[in-house]
Amino acid sequence: MIVFPNAKINLGLRVVARRTDGFHNIETVFVPVKLCDALEVIASHDGTFHFDQTGLAIPGDPSNNLCIRACRLLQPLIFEKTRETALSDLPPVRVHLHKVIPMGAGLGGGSSDGAWMLKLLNELFNLELSAYQLRGFASRLGSDCAFFIDNKPVVAFEKGDHFLPLQQPLPDLEVALVFPGIHCDTAEAYRSIVPHQPPISLQTLIQQPVDTWRKTVFNDFEKPVFNLHPKIAGLKEQLYQAGAVYASLTGSGSAVYGLFEELPDIQTLFPEYQSWCSK
Repeated sequence: MIVFPNAKINLGLRVVARRTDGFHNIETVFVPVKLCDALEVIASHDGTFHFDQTGLAIPGDPSNNLCIRACRLLQPLIFEKTRETALSDLPPVRVHLHKVIPMGAGLGGGSSDGAWMLKLLNELFNLELSAYQLRGFASRLGSDCAFFIDNKPVVAFEKGDHFLPLQQPLPDLEVALVFPGIHCDTAEAYRSIVPHQPPISLQTLIQQPVDTWRKTVFNDFEKPVFNLHPKIAGLKEQLYQAGAVYASLTGSGSAVYGLFEELPDIQTLFPEYQSWCSK
């Protein structure tokens, strides 16, 4: 079984409150985009777990990869379902992850991999978990993982793991992404933000014409990230100069995106950076 875990962008991102558990409450709009990794899972004939990875190198301890953590999370249910001898705390599968979505970009690639891993295991082992149950497991992996279970545009709030449907469809625009290869420290960026609750919700603002968003729909991470990395601020301005009707940092960065009625030649505009367009 093979799937293609996709990235997301944020339309606006507000840090509205600091929580007692050390996290923050946010308000944002998550939108899936078609920049994808590839994830394959098959049953392991020797009853053991295997994981290998190609594409972009993933830093850190492989055991912390969200695909592996997702496997470990569902192993008790898999063992209960199959009644096979459990040789470890990981299920008897072979997993191959080909990484395309850059890390540290604010695109949610790791979260998407983890969420799609849950969905694959649910199907492979006939666990019969509902979307509600899968979202619960995904929330244990990371704040935005649950979004990728249903994988459709939503308003996200609390830690980014509670959702409301959009009241109307988003404008039909093309997306261009540019990743400057800079890793942004999310914890450091949060420390630079004073939480606040704006008087008008994002749900209301994004219902206005898209050409008003430039003055109304903001990502609170832009100020600290742009102060540390003026180059990223320059990329946003270049997207506007190229004709974007709206441009923004996504997540805590460092990728920026532009929404276009007609896409320019992004690779020519940004030859030194990794870029992607929706068509």
